[in-house]
Amino acid sequence: MLKIEPTAEHPVPFDLSDEQPKTHADSVAIAINTADLIEQLDGSLDYDDKSLEQAGKLIVGAEKSATPKTVSISGQAKAASVLIKQFDFQAFSDQLQARNFITNKLISLADSGDPKIELKALELLGKHSDIGLFTERSEITIHHTTSSSLENSIKERIKRLMNADVTDIKPNLVDELDELDELEAKKQEKDEE
Repeated sequence: MLKIEPTAEHPVPFDLSDEQPKTHADSVAIAINTADLIEQLDGSLDYDDKSLEQAGKLIVGAEKSATPKTVSISGQAKAASVLIKQFDFQAFSDQLQARNFITNKLISLADSGDPKIELKALELLGKHSDIGLFTERSEITIHHTTSSSLENSIKERIKRLMNADVTDIKPNLVDELDELDELEAKKQEKDEE
């Protein structure tokens, strides 16, 4: 058992009732910090695979209730501390380093021996922006012209349209079409007789 004595540096609070965490994340942080303090003071908390699984759910908040509850200091808290320390680091110092790592990993997977994995790795390598093998490209060509040449080409088109041979449609063409329909109808009647 550890005995912790209050000091002048950290006086005893006026209210001695237990302080409850306000959020689930606070309760997890308190449990992890307490487990770390116990370790620093040469205490030990043991954990197993089941505790690791429960700690993962605890960190994600899969088992949290509507009101935050205190997390017991046990193997779960120690396992949560181990999980956070295992994944709480910056993997890459910059974007180029991450890009190189991913590209190199895909290259190694492209020669793994499993056709499904190789095909997916090659597909992702082909989509890589530096390679761009499977990206669709469309080219847009813009011809820059001066305003005077554009104005001249518009004037030329207008002249061609004004001088074009235009055939006027007779306004009474509809009447002529009706007469043709009547003639054909009479012709069919005669043929049927």
